[in-house]
Parts: sequence; C-alpha cells; structure tokens
Amino acid sequence: MATFSRGRQRIKALCCFRTLICTRNFTAGKFDYDLVVIGGGSGGLACSKEAAQLGQRVAVLDYVEPSLKGTKWGLGGTCVNVGCIPKKLMHQAALLGTAVKDARKYGWQIPESLSHDWSTMAEAVQNHVKSLNWGHRVQLQDKKVKYLNMKGSLVDTHTIRAVNGKGKEVPGAMEFGITSDDVFWLKESPKKTLVVGASYVALECAGFLTGIGLDTTVMVRSIALRGFDQQMSGLVTDYMEAYGTKFSWKCTPKSIEKLPSGLLRVTWMDLNTKEEHQDTFNSVLWAVGRASETKTLNLEKVGVEINKETGKIIVATDEATSVPNIFAIGDIAEGRPELTPTAIKAGKLLARRLVGHSTELMNYDNVSLLLHAYAFILVRSLFLVYHAFYKPLEFTVAERDATQCYIKVVCLREGDQRVLGMHFTGPNAGEVTQGFSLGFQCGLTYEHLRNTVGIHPTCAEELIKLNITKRSGLDATVTGC
Repeated sequence: MATFSRGRQRIKALCCFRTLICTRNFTAGKFDYDLVVIGGGSGGLACSKEAAQLGQRVAVLDYVEPSLKGTKWGLGGTCVNVGCIPKKLMHQAALLGTAVKDARKYGWQIPESLSHDWSTMAEAVQNHVKSLNWGHRVQLQDKKVKYLNMKGSLVDTHTIRAVNGKGKEVPGAMEFGITSDDVFWLKESPKKTLVVGASYVALECAGFLTGIGLDTTVMVRSIALRGFDQQMSGLVTDYMEAYGTKFSWKCTPKSIEKLPSGLLRVTWMDLNTKEEHQDTFNSVLWAVGRASETKTLNLEKVGVEINKETGKIIVATDEATSVPNIFAIGDIAEGRPELTPTAIKAGKLLARRLVGHSTELMNYDNVSLLLHAYAFILVRSLFLVYHAFYKPLEFTVAERDATQCYIKVVCLREGDQRVLGMHFTGPNAGEVTQGFSLGFQCGLTYEHLRNTVGIHPTCAEELIKLNITKRSGLDATVTGC
C-alpha cells in the first residue's frame, strides 16, 4: 500500500479505481486502463496482479514521500519496507543474542563478553528488503501491470493525475527525532534511545533495541497497548522490564534540545507528581501512531466520503466507496483491521468481483485479532475464560524466567462453548496462533480443543490441555509434562 505523509505522521493506504484514465500523455475520451491502483503496498499489489491475471489492463501508481529525516524506500508498502519484515529480522538478531546466553547452560563454551554490530545487521536487513522491492517490480512486469513511480490523485471519477516527486521539500517538523520508518534504515546504531509511545510498534522497536544490548527507555503517557487485553499487555511490559527495557510511566515529553556534544536532552513531566525530569539520549524515536492522509488524493472533490475525524474512507461490505467505480481496501478503509494479510485477501477478492469471476466478499469477522478488555467488563457473565501459566521446555535448562508465559482461551459460556479468542505469550507465539486461527473459520469450540491430541513437547500443546477457568479461582500454573 502506498504511503502518504503530512508532518510526522504517515499511513499505508490503498485506493482502487475501475475504468480510469491517467492524464499523463493519454488521449481524452477513452479509457486506457480497466483498473488503476493507487498504492503499491500488500493489498494494492495483490489486487493489481490478480486483476491482470484475469485479463484486465492494470496500472499501479506508488510514490514514497521521504520521512522528515529523508528516509525513503521502494515498492512494497509499509510491511515490506518499514514494518513487519525488517522488524522481525531485527527481532531475530535480538533472539540470537538471548540464545547465545542460553547456550552456555547447554554446554557451549562462549566468551562472557559479547557485542553486537548494528551496521552489519542493518546492511543485511536492508539488502533483503531491497531484494523484495525488486521482486515486486519483476512480478508486476511479468504480469504486464504498468508500474508508475508517481503520486496519484483524482481529477474526476474517471481520471487520475500522476505527478512525480521532484522538487518536493520535506518539512522539518521533528528536528531531533526519528520515527519507526527511520530506525530500520539507519546505517549506524541509535545507541541510547528514548522511545516515545506505547503502541505495539513502540514496544516492538524497544524490544529489539534492548535485545541487541542498547540502553532503551519507553515513555508512556497513560497505558501500554491501548485497545488490547490489559492483562496480556501487563505481562508483555513486565517481561520487557525483566529483560532490561526501562519504562517511564505516566510521563509526557515537554522539550528536546541538542547539546554541543550531540546528545539530546529531553525534558519531560511526570503526570502524577507534575514534576519535571531530564535525561540525555543519543536518539529519540517517536512511535505515537499513524494517521490517514487522504487529502492528497482529492477525494472530496469527486464525492468520496471520508470520516473527517480519522481521515479514512467510508466503505461498504464490498469495499465500495460513495462513488460507484471507486473502491478502497487496506488501512485507509474505515473499520478495517490494519493487517497485511487482510489487505492481500481483500485485494484479490475485489479484483475477482470487478471482473465478474466471483461474488465472494471479504470476511472480516474471523480475522485473528484481539478481544478488547472492556468486553470482559461489560458482558463478563457471557464468557468463560480458560487459562494457564506454563514454562517452555527451552527455558528449563537455561533457567530463564517464565513468569510471563501465559495463555488463555475465551469461550462463550453457554451451548457448545464456541471459542471467541485466544491469547498467547511465549516463544514462537505467531507460529502457534497461526495454526489455531484456522479453527475460527471452522467454528472452533472448547470441546474441539480438548479432543485434539497434542504434539509433544511443544508450547502449542498447552492450548489443548487447558482445563482451569479464571472464575474457578484455582491455581492455573502448569505442573508436570
């Protein structure tokens, strides 16, 4: 999905337009494309390639505005360039550091003094991302999709204006800070870092920075992971603190000044005591959220309805906007989960519907996401929560703290106890929950879990062994094998 920016905020976004004409050297009065996609992110690329395979004439417009620090990247959207892919690779670097420390307990003779070289890691990660950029361009070419490295906007409901980015001046609204967009493309280590914000992006960045040995502090204005289950959120931040990440709770930055030494002096206020504090950092990373920037698309002029508070496009169940031939998928669409896999699937399904090959709509109801904490408070009597604290086998010999390794399954209390959600903290959480997410599409119940034979010894099998409910008050610590 393409990235549109204003000030320090940016968001991956995609709009799809059917039977459009691009004004760059095209003849008025006829349509040059069946489908023009503005935004070369995961959803946009999936939609364009699917439509091209189904015989449509397709063009993709994608242009990346540099960040305030001048960071720029290639085709593929946020996930590929400044999101999931570089994040997981840098997390892997941190996990390897932990594994080396564990290895001593398993008999490996490893020197006590270990150090991490940021430049080596960064170059390897960035080279992989660049290979993905190139791969996307090759795929578009192979499928005969026209790729234009240009910014797209609507002239009218059937005309797209494409403009290149030459001469664009990037405003310096954040003179001394960087964003998560920048951190993945730094050539040198950010060293001692203050992360401002407590979203999942903030905590992910802080986690791998701590993991590779950097002094890292997270400044939290209110709570961490707003909108997530707060019990799970607490376990995450407790784990991070136990492994070295510092937290400044109930604090907000007031000012940042650059000292002659090059260090950044940050002044912040403790919101409880109203006292001011100061410390110096090498880097300040702002991770305070992304906002939709749809003004550059000229949507209102052609009648596309947007939510004025969020800036997102109002869409129907079939991804249609208020203009019949204009569609929106991905993060830019109001009420849609901001997840790469959902955008990819939504893009493919949209392409199939547009050419009349299918009527299937994207099912957003069973996407593996989260259950909001407030649901348990407002309608608690409707739910039954099975839970357990467990210790991964890998942690035993290494004598690692497993206090935050916890799982819970949320079921409807009545009937066949249909499973509504799962929470998992521990090693390989993504790999574990991906497998179980299939069950949600098939009407997974608690009885299904209990009747499943586990794969032993794994962390995943703890989910099918759950038998203690939270309301019982019994000790949920797993003992034995």
